[in-house]
Amino acid sequence: MASQSANLWVLLGLGLAGILIMTRKLKKAVKADFGAFVERLKLLPPPQPPPPKAPHPLTGLSFAISDVFDVNGFVTGFGNPDWSRTHEPASQTSTVVTTLVEGGATCTGRTVVDDMAFGISGEQIHFDTPTNPAAPAQIPGGSSSGAAVAVAANFVDFSLGTDAVGGVRVPAAYCGVLGFRPSHGTVSHTGIIPVSASLDTVAFSEFGPTAGWFARDPSILRRVGHVLLQVPFAAQRNPRNVVIADDCFQLLKSPGDRVSQAVTKAVEKLFGRQILRHENLEAYLNSKVPSLKLFADKKFNGERKSSSTNLLAYAMHMLRRHEFKQNHLEWINAAKPNLDPVISSQMQGALEITDTNIDSCHAIRNEMRSALNDLLKDDGILVIPTVAEPPPKTGAKEIQSEDYQIRSCSFSSIASMSGGCQVCVPVGFHDKCPISVSFVARQGGDRFLLDTIQTMYADLQEQAELATKSSASGNALSKETSAEMAKEKGNQAFKEKQWQKAIGFYTEAIKLNGNSATYFSNRAAAHLEMANFLQAEADSSKAIDLDKKNVKAYLRRGTAREMLGYYKEAIEDFRYALVLEPTNKRASLSADRLKKWFP
Repeated sequence: MASQSANLWVLLGLGLAGILIMTRKLKKAVKADFGAFVERLKLLPPPQPPPPKAPHPLTGLSFAISDVFDVNGFVTGFGNPDWSRTHEPASQTSTVVTTLVEGGATCTGRTVVDDMAFGISGEQIHFDTPTNPAAPAQIPGGSSSGAAVAVAANFVDFSLGTDAVGGVRVPAAYCGVLGFRPSHGTVSHTGIIPVSASLDTVAFSEFGPTAGWFARDPSILRRVGHVLLQVPFAAQRNPRNVVIADDCFQLLKSPGDRVSQAVTKAVEKLFGRQILRHENLEAYLNSKVPSLKLFADKKFNGERKSSSTNLLAYAMHMLRRHEFKQNHLEWINAAKPNLDPVISSQMQGALEITDTNIDSCHAIRNEMRSALNDLLKDDGILVIPTVAEPPPKTGAKEIQSEDYQIRSCSFSSIASMSGGCQVCVPVGFHDKCPISVSFVARQGGDRFLLDTIQTMYADLQEQAELATKSSASGNALSKETSAEMAKEKGNQAFKEKQWQKAIGFYTEAIKLNGNSATYFSNRAAAHLEMANFLQAEADSSKAIDLDKKNVKAYLRRGTAREMLGYYKEAIEDFRYALVLEPTNKRASLSADRLKKWFP
């Protein structure tokens, strides 16, 4: 795995040659540090404990911190020169940073954040926007842009950012690295400049912001998590429920089928097909989060113009604007700083937010927490895209729009508004931009999620690579593979007693591959449940034509014929099923019952 990882980062052009190549291509100067850092410093770990005590868990690792974490004796810049000018040096170091240094890691510098850590694009009007090492012409994503770039460019082993609406997850996706946002309230907030208290933690204003982190290696991501989460040792648990949000992947501009297929194959290989579920998240949220409809009715005057995830993002941004105003409007009015236009426009909107609006947002958040808990339980994982589209080009006009702000973090709103934890995992490239997938666990499932990603990572990368090669040869999803996926969805619907929905999926599978006896036999079973006996007989007969040894097809045709009054033919089907499988109790009982009445 180490050699594969090394090869990947060499391809990103990390050396001098890579910098020169990107400079020519972009026709602009690219800094040697890709513009990631605002300040270099060094915080050294304590000496190693003497044997037989174990060495510090993060020994040998280097990290950088976003410019929102306090360091004793330094002014925390918050992405704005006027903030630096009007604030004194910190009197103590952030608890998170101290914990990592005491854990054996060396802090090497502070990295660029969006203006007042408020943006989502990574563009900076006061400093040069950091260059995205994975896609130099595209934005790096924010608010923790420099931290993501420092990891992607291999300057540090891991880095710290903050994440309220996607400040770690979005740049991780754009820069092609791992990014973890912990559950609300699980990581210390002391010594971090607040942006949005209730989105960064579990309580409204009782807690300050929390940290997320980036890494290239899942084992490092996990080690950092174990140190910061400070959870007691526990046996690793495998997931018992993996829910793939099919409708979310269908919305992507990048190849969503390729990504969901890679996840499906990796899960099947590691944990078994039985734990997979496919869910229409839009329908689930509509049924489980009724306050979303009320929010939409008020915002759009009864006209539903957005998906559930976009509505969640609207509510999330409303909360963030409101709390950012509470935290920083007094300083903005007093210092009159030069602000990014995005902040200025958002602050104007924040002044119009009412207490009723905020109550609605809190209701949505409470319902979201219950909805995610009901969906995943203790050992469940939700699989969603990290972002809806590739990173825009640096300087693109769309970045300033509210529509982009909503779209870019619509999927992030699921974890942000439910309090859950989320990890972004890169799974290759499409059209020269990184693509990723995200895994979400319920609040408090942080260690479980980190352990699961550690287990899945190598197989997920392998399956993603296979899917990419298949796509390159023009066979990204063969009809047979698509048919199997439709069949699995049908099986899930059947299990949930959604018979008509199951028939639809089996029909889709048959259209893609009409030579599978299993598809016809499964559709026959669904028809039987709906008392469609003629259709069940026809499907069973077709299955038998394709596979003369399909016991289930004989049983299902026998049942259909019995219900239609064709008793002699039904007895023959049950008897033949017994010939194929002499121990089949259902066939034996059915044949005996009919023989008693119709000897």
